[in-house]
Amino acid sequence: MLVNVLKARHTPSLYAKESSKAQRGSIISADGFHLASTKKLYKAVVNTRYIDPQKKELFIALFSIYSGIDAQKIRQRLKRRHGIVVLSYNITQIQAQYLKKLARELRRFRVFLELKNPRTGYRSIHGLSIIESGESREYPYGDLLTPIIGYPHKIETDGYTHIKGVKGLEKRFDEELQPRQDGYSRGKRDVNSYIILNKESFTKQKIDGLDIKLTIPISLEIKIERMLDTMKKKLKAKQIMIAIMNSSTGNVLAMASSNRFLPKHIKRSDYPSLRSGMTEYSFEPGSVIKPMTFSLLLEHKLVNPYDLVNGHNGHFKIGRKVITDEHKFDWLSAEDVIVYSSNVGIAQLAQKLSGYEFYNGLDKFGFGHKSTPDMIYERVGSIPSPKRLENEIYKATCAYGYGMRANLMQILRAYSAFNNNGRMEYPRIVSAFIDEHGVSRATDKLESVEVISRTTAAKMKKILIKTVNKGTGKKARTPGLEIGGKTGTAHIVEKGKYVHKYNTAFMGFANDAKHKYSIGVIVVQPKGSHFASQTAVPVFKQAVDIMVEDGYLEPNVVK
Repeated sequence: MLVNVLKARHTPSLYAKESSKAQRGSIISADGFHLASTKKLYKAVVNTRYIDPQKKELFIALFSIYSGIDAQKIRQRLKRRHGIVVLSYNITQIQAQYLKKLARELRRFRVFLELKNPRTGYRSIHGLSIIESGESREYPYGDLLTPIIGYPHKIETDGYTHIKGVKGLEKRFDEELQPRQDGYSRGKRDVNSYIILNKESFTKQKIDGLDIKLTIPISLEIKIERMLDTMKKKLKAKQIMIAIMNSSTGNVLAMASSNRFLPKHIKRSDYPSLRSGMTEYSFEPGSVIKPMTFSLLLEHKLVNPYDLVNGHNGHFKIGRKVITDEHKFDWLSAEDVIVYSSNVGIAQLAQKLSGYEFYNGLDKFGFGHKSTPDMIYERVGSIPSPKRLENEIYKATCAYGYGMRANLMQILRAYSAFNNNGRMEYPRIVSAFIDEHGVSRATDKLESVEVISRTTAAKMKKILIKTVNKGTGKKARTPGLEIGGKTGTAHIVEKGKYVHKYNTAFMGFANDAKHKYSIGVIVVQPKGSHFASQTAVPVFKQAVDIMVEDGYLEPNVVK
């Protein structure tokens, strides 16, 4: 308890003031678990001059019992200094409540003497004081969701330790999480220096920071993260990331990475993991862009899914550049260009688009723009200018995902249009703010964007389902569910040159009779196989299996 003694101008009236610091709000999962919360810290202070020598051992024994600190340690601290002694800097909130009760009892049993102040001439008692010294941010689930939650720094002001967000949600919503108003009580004091609460006293309530409620349930996130940990070892990958979003609402159900950290014990080796790779890792996406290119061709009525395209036996030259396919085709239908992921086929089809049509289409799909308002420091990537896209080589390479950069959440948002009648939803991670009274206020929802027509979306959805059933995504099939998607493999650039390192991806959807989910997987630099069908697709399949197991998806299977 913090007590200020004030002297009236002509009378010896004594007043007391007791303060209470408001604290930072919590980050809470969709299923009600506190992922980040604030713990108040207190220090225990005593003035040894006021301890009755005959009751010193009683004080030591009782303080040891209430605080859990060894009696001998307390005895040693009291011996070191005569006067004000800090017995502990790390008293928890529960311990503080018990020690405040102890302080009252020690006064009642006259363990502390009433002494005269030589300066003022007034007699007073200075006993055991339990003072708020700061706050500590706690993460009870260790590294769970940490690239998204982020981490804070400690800032000391007037001897009190505050918390301030540095990365992730802790930074993005720092203003909302911050304490609103400290509380205090002021009034006349009794003989034991406690405030007399009457009509002359004044109390100002403390107002804590807002709690943040997420769209992500901890039960699903834990299982997805454990699966990624296993797959990272199996694929010998640098990192694996996955995001699962409700295609109709934009609510994110999981946003997981194999690379995480402990917010209170960050090591140098953790530094790369401090970034949220889902929005802060920008890369050339490769063939997962082909469906966007094809949908623009459909939208402008420049192609029919059943048109024939010359596969040129896997080799096609545009200008000085030779475009190749992993699998050689003679002739194939336009939709099979997507199903079997033909670079040669999409490079030729893309020439039908003008530079402006191509640029404007990718721009409408959200590339080069922030994917979600809930994350900070997003790397939005880039797309070639309309003028550059007039060049047939740039048009060809951009058609299959080279010469542009994007992040996982941007691609996921774009794919949501194929599973949502042509409309893209903004991924939402935060669903509501909750005040100190438990009143919940939903966050503002950004309007969805119609990027392609319902007709085009329906055609693309059908093609992506065929890609899973007959093409490169076969390992994603799950009986009784509607699964569609597209694989992608892209070379990585180092020092301006493409090297023999790859990112693989699988972007798609998983639906049952009631639910529609967009799901995106990125595998960063897997070793062994660089094919998405052998790396990213199995991760997608295992995520779908977990969703079935937990009841998020219900396969329509006749038993």
